[in-house]
Amino acid sequence: MPTKKSGNEESESKKIIDIEPQKKYDEDQFLTTNHGLRINDNQHSLKTGERGGTLIEDFILREKIHHFDHERIPERIVHARGSAAHGYFELFKPIGQYTKARLFNEKAVRTPVFVRFSTVAGSRGSTDLARDVRGFAVKFYTSEGNYDLVGNNIPVFFIQDAIKFPDLIHAVKPEPHNEIPQAASAHDTFWDFISLMPESMHMIMWVMSDRAIPRSLRMMEGFGVHTFRLINDAGESHFVKFHWKPVLGVHSVAWDEAQKISGKNSDFHRQDLWEAIESGAFPEWELGVQIVPEADEHKFDFDLLDATKIIPEELVPVQIIGKMTLNKNPDNFFAETEQVAFNPGHLIPGIDITNDPLLQGRLFSYSDTQLSRLGSHNFQELPINRPVAPVHNNQRDGHMRHTINTGRVSYEPNSLGGGCPFQAKAKEGGFTSFPELIESNKIRSRSKSFLDHFSQARLFFNSQSDAEKNHLIDALCFELGKVETPAIRKRMVHLLSYVEMSLAAPVAVYLGIDILPVPEGYLNRSFGADANPEDFQPLPVKSSVEISDALSMANTIKNSILTRRIAFLFADGVDQNSVDSVKSILEAQGAVVDFVAPRLSPVSSDSGVEYIPNKSFLTTASVLYDAVYIPGGLNSVATLAAEPDAIHFLNEAFKHCKAIAADGAAVQVLQETYFAKKLPKTSGKEEAMEKGIIIGDDPGQLANLFTKAIANHRFWDREKPEKVPA
Repeated sequence: MPTKKSGNEESESKKIIDIEPQKKYDEDQFLTTNHGLRINDNQHSLKTGERGGTLIEDFILREKIHHFDHERIPERIVHARGSAAHGYFELFKPIGQYTKARLFNEKAVRTPVFVRFSTVAGSRGSTDLARDVRGFAVKFYTSEGNYDLVGNNIPVFFIQDAIKFPDLIHAVKPEPHNEIPQAASAHDTFWDFISLMPESMHMIMWVMSDRAIPRSLRMMEGFGVHTFRLINDAGESHFVKFHWKPVLGVHSVAWDEAQKISGKNSDFHRQDLWEAIESGAFPEWELGVQIVPEADEHKFDFDLLDATKIIPEELVPVQIIGKMTLNKNPDNFFAETEQVAFNPGHLIPGIDITNDPLLQGRLFSYSDTQLSRLGSHNFQELPINRPVAPVHNNQRDGHMRHTINTGRVSYEPNSLGGGCPFQAKAKEGGFTSFPELIESNKIRSRSKSFLDHFSQARLFFNSQSDAEKNHLIDALCFELGKVETPAIRKRMVHLLSYVEMSLAAPVAVYLGIDILPVPEGYLNRSFGADANPEDFQPLPVKSSVEISDALSMANTIKNSILTRRIAFLFADGVDQNSVDSVKSILEAQGAVVDFVAPRLSPVSSDSGVEYIPNKSFLTTASVLYDAVYIPGGLNSVATLAAEPDAIHFLNEAFKHCKAIAADGAAVQVLQETYFAKKLPKTSGKEEAMEKGIIIGDDPGQLANLFTKAIANHRFWDREKPEKVPA
């Protein structure tokens, strides 16, 4: 229980609560609809009860979303920058006990898919390496119609109700008065919004973590975000969360590295995906499901319909049921990647939506946006959107109609057309919604089960490795350090203190902010239709799971170097055996080797064999590679040791905690680096191995040790105590 505070403490505590924009009660400042109607509640859509479905009669929600959807033409408002690929899905394990969807019951079928990855906030011309959520949208072309699993690489979202989506995106987009900054959340308007929306705190933990700067699109998870329903042949319902788990593991880059990659190659992720598929190293993800029986809907200490919450895998394990493989790049970027249209409302029999208020709003928003962006309701006839299942309906005409419909009948029921097309019964594959019982008043509110905003944010932070925690803290310092308004910084530090004091304290120190005591009774402030955003504070809730291993990338798969890019640095006089032996072993494991030299002219080895460099120090950088190797060769070593760009290349690779290997005859190059004094005096020992530095005279043995080091991804332990200027 809070102890009674002195007068000074109470005064100081009150300062935290009152650091909000000054309210103006002038009539001109009241929030209204476009036709001047004053809005009483801008926080909740109109629902059938607190946990009920969103009503289409909510003209305030429809006006707000409709205006938002049509603000930009023709670029997508969000997820504008994307890349995509074709592939297929194969089922491992039928789950007919949960769903009648053929997609999840027919093992002998390869279902075609088209997958689009994207950043959210930036424009089409922004960088791939922005700190951002990544879209992960999958279109299944099934025999029962198209099914779209439209998700992200983060399993939760910023807000609980779709009525706040325009506000969120307006806040994170470049500020409207100067269109700055592009593809970045490190500015005042975003953090002003977040500091007044405590429900965002769990998502903020994910976005400030390394999950927001993936090493590759092929090395990030995907999530359906929302809780959906599965319905079986008996009409029984189960709740489900969808997970895509990459076969290559979940890996990231460092933030400093991400910023440099943006300058060196802003198409880094696009190019990585394209080249992997072209080379035959097809990206793969396993599909997992978390199944919750209908009877267990209310058994957790969070609400299944709350999109700001996960179901910890310790409570409901993920069952792997299939695998997706991407094996073909698009033939035409515009016709496919740009014109593909997703919608979480594109369902098939056996899969249904829930009353998640964020999901309910998305169902309207996606179709409305496609109409604006693609210019017609006939966008489903574009080749990339066309289902493989036959289409029979009475929807004709309209702008850009492709199908030439014949006959005189375009209505149902009819007799002149023989009654066609017929309605399908449920047993004939007709889609039927789950008959959920609804007995509630229509209301603008949310269930009190949605009012825990901090327990899972705390769970995420406490589940991270020490390196990941440091990165998250650094990210918050960077982002909030860009905020110019002191009151916003103070509000954010205050909210972080509810998550975890070990998180808030270093951020507060960096920003020069005192963390003041939480006022007594603050967590119990009122909640209702007339509440202000800063009043939305929950009762304290403790998660039933304290640590979740699945939330830390430190626990991901680290058994492969497939498609990892390795830079070989050398010059004239390089030792041919030192190059060829290591190269053959790495490539046999699926790695990609680039020769990097001072110039692009042919390089002669000590035996007279010529190598053609892929890159020069002028045209590439260490941030574009996963590891670095320096072969032997007297003249080559002497040249590199005297080459500042080569030394910088190595210093930077060390700074970003990458594996570095050197032939025993190339130690002279390492000795010129800044980090040389941090290495053990004797080369090739276990101490150097632990730092990810491999030195050896036997190329075969060195290559095998190097392979293990690359598979480890990074050696984060050397990051803080052994930072080098690069």
